[in-house]
Amino acid sequence: MTSSTATRTALSLTIAAASFGLAYYAPMGASKQTITVVAGSELQEPLMLLEKSFERDNPNLAVELKFQGSQDMINRYVDDKNDFEPTILMPANGELLNELSSRWQAQNQDEAFYGSPQAIAKTQLVAIAWPQRGKVLFPSGQFNWERLGEAIEAKTWDKLGGDANWGSFDFLTTDPTRSNSGQLTLSLWAQAKTGNSSINNNLFNQPEVQALFSSIKQSVYQPPRSTDILLQEFIARGPNDADIATVYESIALHRWEQSAQGSREPYQIYYLTPTIETQATAAVVKRNVDRREAKAAQKFLDYLSQSNQQEVFIQQGFRPIDASINLATVKDSPWGENIPGAAIAPTNQAQRAPSEDSISELIRTWQRAQ
Repeated sequence: MTSSTATRTALSLTIAAASFGLAYYAPMGASKQTITVVAGSELQEPLMLLEKSFERDNPNLAVELKFQGSQDMINRYVDDKNDFEPTILMPANGELLNELSSRWQAQNQDEAFYGSPQAIAKTQLVAIAWPQRGKVLFPSGQFNWERLGEAIEAKTWDKLGGDANWGSFDFLTTDPTRSNSGQLTLSLWAQAKTGNSSINNNLFNQPEVQALFSSIKQSVYQPPRSTDILLQEFIARGPNDADIATVYESIALHRWEQSAQGSREPYQIYYLTPTIETQATAAVVKRNVDRREAKAAQKFLDYLSQSNQQEVFIQQGFRPIDASINLATVKDSPWGENIPGAAIAPTNQAQRAPSEDSISELIRTWQRAQ
């Protein structure tokens, strides 16, 4: 063996030994940690953007996003119906996490979450309508539940003073057994129907509310399971097949430009008086989530709460949890696009979301309606 060959052999052995030592002593926790986030469908756009920036800043962490209707999310988790293990649940309404916690504790001995749920962004329920339909339905320019009820009963536009060529009156809302926005729609409509000052369990036991739910159920054919699916259907179907819908302000603003397909005018936004403000709220679950994964999940939630990320939510139509952020000054804010009906500071009153007991009674009444 020549001296050069011996030198190369010795060097190779040294590198191999060093590589073995590094592999043997490398910490087992050095592998990438995956966080599985299940969120309401209305959060899809901002979370997909923020997932990428979070992973870029945290190369040892990976975020896997899943989207479900908010009530569906709670039911599937409690009943263990998913084919994956969630780390974070993020429904549109924090009250739904209270429901989950109560149901979990009734079945188990421990708490459902690591720490307290954390608000991420907020929005409110609004209505949208195609401009010509909106002018006939609400000639004052203000949304009115009584007028919407009349339209449901009338069934066709010619009976409402509209063009006979518009055909049937088509109202869209989501399935209240699976989606939070459908629950809020029925809650506010029932409140307006009875003149109650608040939404409570007894509200849904009143005969006029039961009759109202039957009328709506007969009118709304196969309601979508989530709010964003509903809005995409509303846009795709257009006037004559979809006239008015109740959705979140956030996605109404975000998808407004998409509604101007072909030569048609985009939809108009109507603020409800009163409305219900909801806070998209996140919690790190305990089932099959160890502390290392929980720590990574909390890092993601803290990231979403920072000002730069809150501005991303604003750009997607949400209102920030941080009240010090000015909607008008955020770059690419939809409130600067002159969307018909949109207002930075609407004058309507915003109520708290219904309690878990009220939602349970609402669902029972809806399921019994014929």
